[in-house]
Amino acid sequence: MPGWQWTIATSPASAHQQIHTHNIQVGVIHLEPEVPVAFDQLETLTASHPQIEWIVAAPPDVLDAADVGRFIAGTCFDYHTLPADLDRLAVTLGHAWGRAQMRERCRGTARPGQFGMVGGSASMQRLYGNLEKISNSDAPVLIQGESGTGKELVARAIHRHSARAQQPYIAVNCGAIPVNLIQSELFGYEKGAFTGANQRKIGLIESANGGSVFLDEIGDLPFESQVMLLRFLQEHCIERVGGHTPIDVDVRVIAATHVNLELAVAARSFREDLFYRLNVLRVTVPPLRERLDDVDLLADWCFEVFSSEKNAHVQGFSLRAKQAMSRYGWPGNVRELINRVRRAMVMSEHRLISAEDLLLDAPACDAANGASLGQARDQAERDLIEHALLINKQNITETARQLGLSRSTLYRLINKLELKQ
Repeated sequence: MPGWQWTIATSPASAHQQIHTHNIQVGVIHLEPEVPVAFDQLETLTASHPQIEWIVAAPPDVLDAADVGRFIAGTCFDYHTLPADLDRLAVTLGHAWGRAQMRERCRGTARPGQFGMVGGSASMQRLYGNLEKISNSDAPVLIQGESGTGKELVARAIHRHSARAQQPYIAVNCGAIPVNLIQSELFGYEKGAFTGANQRKIGLIESANGGSVFLDEIGDLPFESQVMLLRFLQEHCIERVGGHTPIDVDVRVIAATHVNLELAVAARSFREDLFYRLNVLRVTVPPLRERLDDVDLLADWCFEVFSSEKNAHVQGFSLRAKQAMSRYGWPGNVRELINRVRRAMVMSEHRLISAEDLLLDAPACDAANGASLGQARDQAERDLIEHALLINKQNITETARQLGLSRSTLYRLINKLELKQ
């Protein structure tokens, strides 16, 4: 066909290789009569390359098969009935290529955010401004925020944008180290310091020399162990367990906690002197409920990052799913959003993830409850298309002809309105 450059692959495995070698944006899958179709391999192929728009080309008797129909409806942009009508095929290819281009432009659009984080809300802009200043300093940092807000992401951003960026970054979960091992894990030990110490071990803090150490969940550090950390912060040196020689260590300390340390100090479960040593530069990471403007951005980012895990037919989020996410309180913050989206990407039976797929309540959309004009229009379109599909026995071509729509437009409306075929 003039205007198109074709690359031939004889199997899904061969197609994988061709895609990695060439800049493929539209794929045509040729299905032949009486030739078994490896749908599992085809679904793996299409899911592995979501940037490609897929078209099935097959004779009518193949297209009539239920499993072929399910594959096309769940995975492909369109289909072409063989024998080929070159003019009609050129139009289909052109539409598919245009959609691939549009998808690429959307993917290339920079999302609001800085420091490797996603978000353009006012609270995130304040956070970015604080990180800009903090990254240029070398003083200790205390990061506070609820579980799931991304405190470690903030800590990594501070290190990565500091003068120590090329030096080690060591993360320590203070709540995960057994009490009897805290000193040896943080400061290391000399050979023979205790039974089983057959050789010298460098501690986590010393391993970060020249760089940054991130003390996650510092509020969970046992009270009796806090004095050891305080001494290090005061003197900038350590002693390994079983050793007697102070070792100078040049480390920037970044600590984080979901605990309100002021209350912990008042309750005498956290040392006041350690709190003031850590609380030189303070950053508060906002909970997701205070930055709901960022939910759409975060959901789209998550969908892109975990696209290799998704069900092959899932292409994005429905409008009602986005509305439900923007109205939810997110007690688990960004971590909960990521978990819900990843689950929905695998479990959804629709091309567009619904509110129900996210295990969220869908927003009411009936006129009696104050529906908008757009919601009322969606409901009218839903009723009309469902009725047309019913009387045409789910035949897309006949339904599109009756409604005066192209097949691709009808498919898009079915996906948008979350109709089941």
